[in-house]
Amino acid sequence: MSEKNREGKRNARDKMRESRAAEEAKARRTRKLAVGGVVVAVIAAAVVVGVVVQNQRSKPETPTAAPAGTVGDKNLVIPVGAANAPSTLTVYEDPRCPACGSFERSFSPTIDQLEDAGKIVVHYHIVSFIDRSLGGSGSKYGANALGCAQDAGHFRDYHDVLYRNQPEETEDSFGSKQTLIDLAKQVPGLDTPEFRSCVNDNKFGGWVSAVQQDFDKSSFKSTPTVLLNGEAVYPKKGDEQISPENLVKWVDAANQGKELGTAGSNGQSPAPTSTAGESNNPPSP
Repeated sequence: MSEKNREGKRNARDKMRESRAAEEAKARRTRKLAVGGVVVAVIAAAVVVGVVVQNQRSKPETPTAAPAGTVGDKNLVIPVGAANAPSTLTVYEDPRCPACGSFERSFSPTIDQLEDAGKIVVHYHIVSFIDRSLGGSGSKYGANALGCAQDAGHFRDYHDVLYRNQPEETEDSFGSKQTLIDLAKQVPGLDTPEFRSCVNDNKFGGWVSAVQQDFDKSSFKSTPTVLLNGEAVYPKKGDEQISPENLVKWVDAANQGKELGTAGSNGQSPAPTSTAGESNNPPSP
């Protein structure tokens, strides 16, 4: 073979190697660009997800509709009694809570009388966590119905009726809106088309959720939680067990030397003259 032919073959092989090297380099660049694009896409997706999550965390908890007359931050509290009363009783309750029912059946007449005498204003936080653990919707619908009663100016009477007719904790009777409407017939002036619509439309559902969110953020973990001027008094205050007589004694001691609030019940119906409403169900242990 001549030298010229050998040189030609070497040049051809060199060109083929150079061509393959160029193609491999191009393929590597393409792969890098593809991987880089995936990384960028993943980062972009993560940013979008992060924004969505952050937006969800940043959503305001202030309800779009709150019952008339509610007070406090975001109007989450239902007040009963004279706003200028010298003492405040704070009560956290769930409509399905059996211990709350037992508390109300024992203490509501005394609390009503303290309100009407201008000695206390009661701040009710109506929570709804039992639905989460037992299922159903009685806590939420019951809380909404209480909001509807507050909106109509009959919270106290309806609140007392609801707890006097409270079902067993495992029975979701308050999950029936019709049951809640039927119970309103026991409160003069409450069973109106406006009230029925409020219950059926779950008008204050957002408010109910906001009250529960507020409870979740608090240091309180059970119901009923009862505070007198910020101090826990249920099931006892210091070494003294709570009782209707002790509650009156504690309130009078806290109010000593202070002017009482305006007599009456702040737009609610007067306290009943009878001692206590009979429960349709035996108190839960």
